[in-house]
Amino acid sequence: MDLHGDFHVYDTTLRDGAQQEGLNLTVADKLNIARHLDGLGVGYIEGGWPGANPKDTEFFRRAREELHLTHARLTAFGATRRAGVAAADDPLVAALRESGAGVVTLVAKSHDRHVELALRTTLEENLAMVRDTVSHLRAEGQQVFLDAEHFFDGYRANRDYALEVLRTAFEAGAEVAALCDTNGGMLPGWVSDVVHDVVESTGGRVGIHAHNDSGCAVANSLAAIDAGASHVQGCINGYGERTGNADLVTVVANLELKLGRQVLPQGLLREATRVAHAVADVTNFPPASRQPYVGSSAFAHKAGLHASAIKVDPDLYQHMDPGGVGNDMRLLVSDMAGRASIELKGRELGFDLSGDKELVTRVTDRVKQLEARGYTFEAADASFELLLVEEVEGARPSYFEVESWRVITETLTHAVPGEEAVSEATVKLKAQDVRYVVTGEGNGPVNALDSALRAAIGQAYPGVAKFELIDYKVRILDQGHGTDAITRVLIETSDGESSWVTVGVGANVIEASWGALVDGLTYGLRRQGA
Repeated sequence: MDLHGDFHVYDTTLRDGAQQEGLNLTVADKLNIARHLDGLGVGYIEGGWPGANPKDTEFFRRAREELHLTHARLTAFGATRRAGVAAADDPLVAALRESGAGVVTLVAKSHDRHVELALRTTLEENLAMVRDTVSHLRAEGQQVFLDAEHFFDGYRANRDYALEVLRTAFEAGAEVAALCDTNGGMLPGWVSDVVHDVVESTGGRVGIHAHNDSGCAVANSLAAIDAGASHVQGCINGYGERTGNADLVTVVANLELKLGRQVLPQGLLREATRVAHAVADVTNFPPASRQPYVGSSAFAHKAGLHASAIKVDPDLYQHMDPGGVGNDMRLLVSDMAGRASIELKGRELGFDLSGDKELVTRVTDRVKQLEARGYTFEAADASFELLLVEEVEGARPSYFEVESWRVITETLTHAVPGEEAVSEATVKLKAQDVRYVVTGEGNGPVNALDSALRAAIGQAYPGVAKFELIDYKVRILDQGHGTDAITRVLIETSDGESSWVTVGVGANVIEASWGALVDGLTYGLRRQGA
């Protein structure tokens, strides 16, 4: 069954991607990710290795009841039978049979040294293992793909044997032989030559499974496809062991947008950014801002020269319309910004500055002055919007007036080593003509200040109860001054529906944090229409 014409898009995030250092997926996580991948329109989703991994066995059991795929077919991964054991009697082959997956991907040795040293068997027995396992599963009604492990290295060492493994699989009923650059050391020209030879020599459907150890996983995948491969394997966001697998979104986007090959169902490539970020949320790995096509910086422009050109025609400094992958163009406000950057950023935030050159010049100059003091507005859109409102309307949004604040951190002399110090903050402010004096505690001075500030303002504006500090970054700007250096803090605040980032700069981390906290609450109250 060929789901999308003559080309297979095969995702292995749930199996190979899950081998990434620090990435730990529950069964519920895997089911969630599978639904997102199906929404992208991939043809095959490799769910894991049933029988070898209890979590994967449970995943396939639950998938039969809970996973209702629209575009993809669920695939079980496993190995050829053990040496000297019939495929019908091998318990791991039985687990593949009983997984409920209509497709099985078998990993097989195609490198002669791996057969003899890792499997500790003969080259002839390895061929029999491939033949028996493929034919057995085909007889059971399952579609079978073969992952030829270490194929490129094996091809270089013993071309005839590597090709014989593929021929054996095809003759036994395998529909695809995916050539695996398991060590990830290949370059595009090498991959192209090998794939071309394999296609000519075997006549079967050839796939590519590339790792990124040489930084060429995407390029190697495209080279293989150009040489005749019609099945590509990869992982969303380039997850995977060591340096990762080929980023499947980048491969697919290049095929569709650059080479004009329709490999996903019509229109679903526009889901790429949403799916990539949704999966990142599940894995708890922050999305890579510089990821091609779907990263938050993929279509971000900082230099004033770029912004001036984009104002005339966005395509002058973009290789494509970001909407094609569901992403957006972003204008970054920085000390490199020119008038065009400020004007375009203002328009993005809902301010038409085109008719007031003096205002644009004033905002531009002020941004450059502040950035010279250590501020950054590239990632702090909320702080920039407050600055813009102040310049446009003549006054900064103000919902409270701070009288004073202080913070005390106390550590007991005989405290247990590693025990957190207790911080206490007191904030005095006036909101809606009422004076509030509130004390808050926290596991650090910033946490204590945040608690006290929100508790005080919350009495006048109950909507503040929804606000939560979700990210906190500190940067020492003038490291040569040591503990006396200028500090910059970026704080991300959420109201449960969206989030915003504010910046603070000060002579110490607490002062800088205070500025970012105040901006964060001010911006949030403005959003609420306080």
